[in-house]
Amino acid sequence: MTSSLPIAPSPPQRRRPKRRGVPKVLILGLLVGVIVAAYLVLRDDGEEPRRRPQAFPVPELTPQARTTVPFQAPPIDMARVPELSRRMQIPERMLVAYAKAEELQRQTDPACGISWTMLAGIGRKESFHGRINSTSINQDGTLSKPIIGVPLDGSPGFRAVKDTDKGAMDQDTTWDRAVGPMQFIPTTWKRYAVRVSGDGQPADPQQVDDAAATAARYLCAVGDNELTSPQGWWKAVMTYNESVSYARDVFSGQDAYAKAVQSQ
Repeated sequence: MTSSLPIAPSPPQRRRPKRRGVPKVLILGLLVGVIVAAYLVLRDDGEEPRRRPQAFPVPELTPQARTTVPFQAPPIDMARVPELSRRMQIPERMLVAYAKAEELQRQTDPACGISWTMLAGIGRKESFHGRINSTSINQDGTLSKPIIGVPLDGSPGFRAVKDTDKGAMDQDTTWDRAVGPMQFIPTTWKRYAVRVSGDGQPADPQQVDDAAATAARYLCAVGDNELTSPQGWWKAVMTYNESVSYARDVFSGQDAYAKAVQSQ
């Protein structure tokens, strides 16, 4: 018995698409890459792999105030500046500024005992040696951009200092701010400023030579010209910033930098 329903036509047969192989150029490129990678891994040409320089270690010391001073270092040998810059992670141009400031201050006040490592200890705390906020130092000692601190408006941890320079140095006409790599407020800068180049231009707190030399002069003045004695050292640093923890940080930095000079 046959069905009376119409027989459905068979569906049309479709050609299967041909599978496309991986292009020969791509295969060749992969093989070359594998060979090169294997060569770089297995070769032994005596060269050490490049590593990012490690941060200079500064142990956190907690000396009792006015009882001791950091380790003392001799004046810096300028021939060692590149080497010490790499080891201490201090920009070469800033290290030169610290060294020049010590030399200049010792010429005018040899009894004070200022050390470039003391300046470096302060510069480390105040502006990370002129590199805070991605700032860089030009070869002439100027900065890629001004370093200007927070307003001294009496907020927690800061004393209130009303504007004294009409914003000329710190760009703030309401409050004073500390400026430059060594962080001077306008009134202190005007009193102690030093122009290192001797070109007749006003001293510039945003120029590292002037900033470091002014810091050296200021520290000697407020430290009673006795920066190698516990009383003088602590008085100078705590006049710079009235904080025992700040002074200990500076102490730690100066001590570490001075000891690094002695080690080879």
